[in-house]
Amino acid sequence: MSPKIQAATIVEQRAMRQRQLIDAALTIALESGAASITVAAVAQRAGLARSSIYEYFSSSADLIADLVIEELALYQKRLAHAVRETEDPYEYIELWIAEALQYVVDGRHMLIKSLNAATIPEFRRDEISQGHRNLMTTISAPLQEIGLTDIRGAMSYLQNTIEAASVRIESGSDAEIEIQSAQIYAIAGLRALSGASITL
Repeated sequence: MSPKIQAATIVEQRAMRQRQLIDAALTIALESGAASITVAAVAQRAGLARSSIYEYFSSSADLIADLVIEELALYQKRLAHAVRETEDPYEYIELWIAEALQYVVDGRHMLIKSLNAATIPEFRRDEISQGHRNLMTTISAPLQEIGLTDIRGAMSYLQNTIEAASVRIESGSDAEIEIQSAQIYAIAGLRALSGASITL
């Protein structure tokens, strides 16, 4: 029997039901990975008929695309929240790195890895690519402020530093030490790059 959802309008009813399906799929992804997200599994978890899911999503892959976009938006909000109280660009970068790696410590990165590994419908790929780009917009301003000319290059170096620290954290290294090491390494490198940009 389908759960009854009370809403003031049909539009709100649809939004609530869609939210219910996304939450069901998210729970499955967190428990078993994106590969376990099927129309049948989501319908069972949500307590709905399989056919009703197709009113909201064209396929399980379409639903997974929504989860990827939502998780990227959540990650972006976490990064923005972590740096909200500083105006110093280097402190901003340090806080940004710390939050990016705390995301790894919390285990949420495994969700996004699982979701990214799933097959995504072609018509949703642009949205997901934009979500990834939006993540990096949270670090572009301080990189510009310290005088770097190659912002995209600096972003790549930062991403690689975070990835290296992530791998070490996942392998059991002390997270606090890895975060501090990543901050020290990245800031030293960015300061050097900034100085080189000024002299060019």
